[in-house]
Amino acid sequence: MRGLRKLLTMGMLLSASVGMVALPSAAVTKAPEGASVYIISPKDGEVLSSPLTVAFGLKGMGVAPAGVDRENTGHHHLLIDVKQLPNLEMPVPADAQHVHFGGGQTEVTIELMPGEHSLQLLLGDMHHIPHQPPILSEKITITVE
Repeated sequence: MRGLRKLLTMGMLLSASVGMVALPSAAVTKAPEGASVYIISPKDGEVLSSPLTVAFGLKGMGVAPAGVDRENTGHHHLLIDVKQLPNLEMPVPADAQHVHFGGGQTEVTIELMPGEHSLQLLLGDMHHIPHQPPILSEKITITVE
């Protein structure tokens, strides 16, 4: 768990450094048609030990760090054990359940407590705000031994 806390702290610091600011609704970033995000690994239903590596996939777009304004790009947010999606018109929260990858990372090694966990990816624009329509992966469930 210490590793996850360290990762989350670094992610929150990065998010804070690029400025998580709510923008007027007119500043919506349109998602390109057919864009999708998905979890490459682990696979849904997999039983793993901790720490585990989560690899992110993206089709129809590119990855760019938070704060970088490039058309048809975004960066990943990993939702861990999230029961309800965050407000999709605001920046994704930065906490233990909403992990930011504002540096443009496409995988992470995390520590999770034993038990069942859900993982889901949500792509955010340069301001951490989900595209419209949202680019959201299917939620997978894994078990950590």
